Amino acid sequence: MTGPVVPGAPVTGGGALIELAGVQKTYRSGGRGGGGGVGFPALNGVDLAIAAGEMVAVTGPSGSGKTTIINLIAGIDRPSAGTVTVSGSRLDQMTEEQLAVWRGRTIGIVFQFFQLMPTLTAAENATLPLDLARLGPARERKAVATRHLATVGLGDRGDRLPLELSGGEQQRVAIARAMACGPPILLGDEPTGNLDTGLAREMFGLLQSLNVTGTTVVYVTHDRALAQLAIRIVSVRDGLIVGDTGRRR
Repeated sequence: MTGPVVPGAPVTGGGALIELAGVQKTYRSGGRGGGGGVGFPALNGVDLAIAAGEMVAVTGPSGSGKTTIINLIAGIDRPSAGTVTVSGSRLDQMTEEQLAVWRGRTIGIVFQFFQLMPTLTAAENATLPLDLARLGPARERKAVATRHLATVGLGDRGDRLPLELSGGEQQRVAIARAMACGPPILLGDEPTGNLDTGLAREMFGLLQSLNVTGTTVVYVTHDRALAQLAIRIVSVRDGLIVGDTGRRR
């Protein structure tokens, strides 16, 4: 399964589902009108190719650029130089409107701090991406969300608000929400950072089960033990990839 190709966008070669080529990213602070200011280089020329079906951990110290890589793959950030091609679409050439539609169909994201809507129930949170994309009738959307909640072990907690759930349960809802539109790619930005070791391993068990069924999983973690659960480990330091180990499919 792949996301929609933007008309006229070049398609990546070599069979890569995700490809960053010569990517640089500089964040700027200060200045006016988007120019000037102080530049903070986050990536200094990254080349990275990930095949469909891989499970990849991105590791490195704080400030190394690993979260920037995830944000570029998700189309949240744009490169300052280089190209980002995901599921056949050149993200660096897409408009914000195109990116929003593409992201909703192609990418599921799980964040460290869950980012659930506090006034919505677990079922409503899990349904939200389907509602925003207006995919199918309301009854069908609810049924899909209910199935995903059952998959993450929360089939009986759909009527609970986030504050009524434990941290582990909230992260399970976040995974169910990320699964909502059946995206071919699931991204995690320190998805277990707020969980204890036992719960973290449970969460990774869910990510592994999704990977086994064909979902490409790319996640950032500072925990080397959790990184070892991936098929492949990409190490980042000072905005550069300094290591890439493990079996590639």
